[in-house]
Amino acid sequence: MTEDVGIERKGFTGELWRSIEDLYTEILSHSFLRGLTDGTLPGESFRFYVLQDAIYLREYARALSLAGVRSPDENALVMFNEHSAGAISVERSLHEGFLKDLGITQEEAEATEASPTTLAYTSFLMRTAALGDYPEVLGAVLPCYWIYERVGKALLEHGSPNPRYQKWIETYGGEEFGALVEAVLDLTDRVCEGLNSSQAARVRKAFVTTSRYEWMFWDAAWRQEEWPV
Repeated sequence: MTEDVGIERKGFTGELWRSIEDLYTEILSHSFLRGLTDGTLPGESFRFYVLQDAIYLREYARALSLAGVRSPDENALVMFNEHSAGAISVERSLHEGFLKDLGITQEEAEATEASPTTLAYTSFLMRTAALGDYPEVLGAVLPCYWIYERVGKALLEHGSPNPRYQKWIETYGGEEFGALVEAVLDLTDRVCEGLNSSQAARVRKAFVTTSRYEWMFWDAAWRQEEWPV
């Protein structure tokens, strides 16, 4: 799966994206995403992904709530609380749709343990949301918005011959989600304007770290990652 990985965006978020262009190329070329679009993804890898995504979304919703609480801006507080509720709604719809379609009961989903990568990713998000400076919090939560949107557009463009994977791909993106992403990008640019070099470096580190976790999340599903001991 190919796409122009560059982006014409000014401001601090433009700098952030340029720092992960090579990483984003690796995401697009990952076997999991290629398997989605050509229909060859093993069913067990997809099942693993859906179960872990449900776990991730619950924790991401909590991180977004913390981002709202940490914000000095009431509009951002409202925005992140709405996005947090949206993440929970998506998690619930997973069970009503794909989990049910895959024959996974609610009890099985609730009993599923977070994989090492899911636990590491969500733990980093929660730690940063609770203890990091507010600009760092934005840097940490932004990749899930932005990379998800970009990957979603690429998947929608390619589609899949597998009906189940095509149905999943069709849940991505849309203009409404794009507007949400743009709002978070604009907020990040405003908050990060005028940061000193040390502060900017911390935001960049948080952004790159969670971008790496995005790649690792797909890779863990591809490998059906297990705890080694």
